[in-house]
Amino acid sequence: MTTEPVEENGNKEYPHHAALYQMARRVMLAAVGATMLASDEIEEFIKKLVERGELAEQDARKLMREVLDRRERVAKERKMEQEHNQPVTVTRADIDSLNARLEELSRKLDNLSQARHAND
Repeated sequence: MTTEPVEENGNKEYPHHAALYQMARRVMLAAVGATMLASDEIEEFIKKLVERGELAEQDARKLMREVLDRRERVAKERKMEQEHNQPVTVTRADIDSLNARLEELSRKLDNLSQARHAND
């Protein structure tokens, strides 16, 4: 596999990057497909239980709602975890602001220390 960039549509692209992208894309699409298939399978399974009389229709609706709620909760938790793992961008203004606050707190501590020594 070559590491030299290839000129394509006016952009330089690395062939191994394109292959990796395609593989990752296929894996993600397979995961989405599996999720949809699993959801359909669960729904069909519950319908069959109702048809056979092994599960009351009211219980089936409750069970399906629980499954959907659980799937939504897991999806939210994963999204929050991904967002939590994202690096935070710190700007120069953030650093300057923190430095100014540190200087102010240092001055206050010095003043309190001097006032305390003056009272002793």
